[in-house]
Amino acid sequence: MIQLKTMVNCIDNSGAAIVECVKVLKMHRAAKIGDRIIVVVQKQRSFGPESGGSVSVSAANKVRRGDIRHAVVVRTRSKMQRKDGSVVRFDDNACVLINKTGEPIGTRISGIVGAELRKNGWSKILSLAPMHL
Repeated sequence: MIQLKTMVNCIDNSGAAIVECVKVLKMHRAAKIGDRIIVVVQKQRSFGPESGGSVSVSAANKVRRGDIRHAVVVRTRSKMQRKDGSVVRFDDNACVLINKTGEPIGTRISGIVGAELRKNGWSKILSLAPMHL
């Protein structure tokens, strides 16, 4: 469950490594898998050596530290019970950054995502992910 001030891993290649939740949309107290949240980028991912002012490193980072973005929760540490009775729990909290229209900012997703994204209509994120559980 992700709520205000929760630090979340960003698992896409948008340039953010760790983000902080500042708002859970749709007036829930805590966000579950498939919910949309608003985040602030706290830590930026480095894509290689930054010597000589290389243009390719800065072009790979689509977001910068301090940017406010929308995101979709794809993994949570809290247990979640499914309709078939199985209980699923992940090792960390993770999200994928999206733009205002709902398209992912990054082009790749690293790591497993929850299958609950399918019922919430995030099929684009499921297609980018290497595996969903």
